[in-house]
Amino acid sequence: MTTRPPAVAGSFYEASPDRLRAQVDACLAANPKPQAKEPFIGAVVPHAGLMYSGHVAAAFYAQAELPRRFIILCPNHTGYGHSAAINREGEWQTPLGNVSIDAPLAEALMQKARVLGDDWRAHAKEHSLEVQLPFLQRLLGSFTFVPICLAAPRYDLCEEVGSAVADVVADQKESVGILASSDLNHYENQQITLQKDQKAIDQVLGLDPRALWRTVDEEDISMCGFIPTTTMLIAAKKLGASRSKLIKHATSGDINGDYSHVVGYAAMSVA
Repeated sequence: MTTRPPAVAGSFYEASPDRLRAQVDACLAANPKPQAKEPFIGAVVPHAGLMYSGHVAAAFYAQAELPRRFIILCPNHTGYGHSAAINREGEWQTPLGNVSIDAPLAEALMQKARVLGDDWRAHAKEHSLEVQLPFLQRLLGSFTFVPICLAAPRYDLCEEVGSAVADVVADQKESVGILASSDLNHYENQQITLQKDQKAIDQVLGLDPRALWRTVDEEDISMCGFIPTTTMLIAAKKLGASRSKLIKHATSGDINGDYSHVVGYAAMSVA
């Protein structure tokens, strides 16, 4: 069985188990305690280093009624591997332990979406999915997931994968959460970033994947995970999603005080 070792432990998050637990707990504690857990179909969560965007991601994880099976969609920052890369089986390792890939779910997805290719290369050094796992490990302990890394900027690919995700999730007896890992606008000043972020956020809140795709292109928004976010929205709508909520929005400048060159982060849920 293939085990993927952590690629960004010690850089994007703490490398020791004890320090990582404390780091995740601090991210969770940075948000108000929710009165009740909320069910969801899909979500958008950021993926920078936990010191920057962890408190935003934690805002979703803390309030969500988390299932024990996930499909996690992420972008491809490295350029390696298949343009729609899935892992069919094996485990991913973090300092908090190993997490098993949901092999039956992965196999069902590959049968539904022929565009998916079983490829570990795309995932080997990709941080954007890996940084989600410590939150789920800390809150759930045991869970399974299917990693999907999407690189090709093609709406038809999003439609094929999103439709397959919806069909497979609908066939399951247990709940399956669909997570899209994405940061928002990159490396412009705070004012511009907040404006561009809001334009993308508005399309997610409107449950409009085509409008999100068009807005990111026309407004020159450097939203690195717009492909997985579009795919998640397509799947969620097919599964009956009728509402979306912005849980938290922040930038890197809120952490380091440099508002001239920021990255935007948002946590959003779709239900």
